[in-house]
Amino acid sequence: MTKFGVEKKPFDILKDLAEKHKVLRKQAGLTQHQLALRSGVSLGSVKRFELTGQISLESLLKTVQILNRINDFELILNIDHNLKQIDKLFSDRTKI
Repeated sequence: MTKFGVEKKPFDILKDLAEKHKVLRKQAGLTQHQLALRSGVSLGSVKRFELTGQISLESLLKTVQILNRINDFELILNIDHNLKQIDKLFSDRTKI
């Protein structure tokens, strides 16, 4: 939860993801070292992520794949497939 405002800040989301990742790793019965070995991500990256929330997207995807949660990322940045709105973006009337 954020201190001010309704929307979470990037830092808040990073920390939430790191905490959820840690819980999922423990539920899977894996140590940080085991997860690092299985995912091909360095142990330092796994530790840093769970402590600070900092990790590359590629490394995060590799670790969540091992935790069987890669499909969760299909929901991120969904595109609105409403063709009328897409056509409107490229209509001649809106070009300058």
